[in-house]
Amino acid sequence: MPQRFHSAIRLLHWTMALLILAMLFIGVGMVSTAGPAYASLVALHRPIGIAILFLALIRLAIRLRTGAPPLPADLPRLQQHAARGAHILLYLAMIGMPLIGWAMLSAGGYPVRLSAAWSLPPILPQDLLAYGLLRRAHTLFAFAFFALILGHLTIALVHGFIRRDGVLETMLFARMRAALPDEEEETGQALSADLAEEPAEALAP
Repeated sequence: MPQRFHSAIRLLHWTMALLILAMLFIGVGMVSTAGPAYASLVALHRPIGIAILFLALIRLAIRLRTGAPPLPADLPRLQQHAARGAHILLYLAMIGMPLIGWAMLSAGGYPVRLSAAWSLPPILPQDLLAYGLLRRAHTLFAFAFFALILGHLTIALVHGFIRRDGVLETMLFARMRAALPDEEEETGQALSADLAEEPAEALAP
């Protein structure tokens, strides 16, 4: 099994992380404003969402083909199952959220414009009831997705800076320097020896 994720997956991961972060700020801006900026935010929201959808599909295809690094052997089985389940939920969110948004706009009769000259075709017939339901679902999924991202970030930091088990490194382009247990023990022994010698040196004439 690979020791790190495929380089294409790592590149897609960090590219998508920036796009998703941008989407979160754009979404907050769309909810909190009704002024002239709203139209500009919507014009950014739609193409970025579609970009996330297609990048997620490409990433999933590469992931299925190249596999994933093994989790640490000392990680409890329950946490291993939780980690795999969380990754499945993240992929479902990255693919499902844009699809729900696309379907919502289609049901509302709104074009999904990617540029001034290019719009995506509708994937649902126009239906105001479906539009209302999908709009509600899109909002609820957005909150759930935000919670997933916070949990994912928290666990990644725990693995990187508390457990230091190499899990975070599987998605980085450079390895993190971390003291090995043997090195830490040797450093502690050397420090203890130095402290024990200091009083003897102070008493010497």
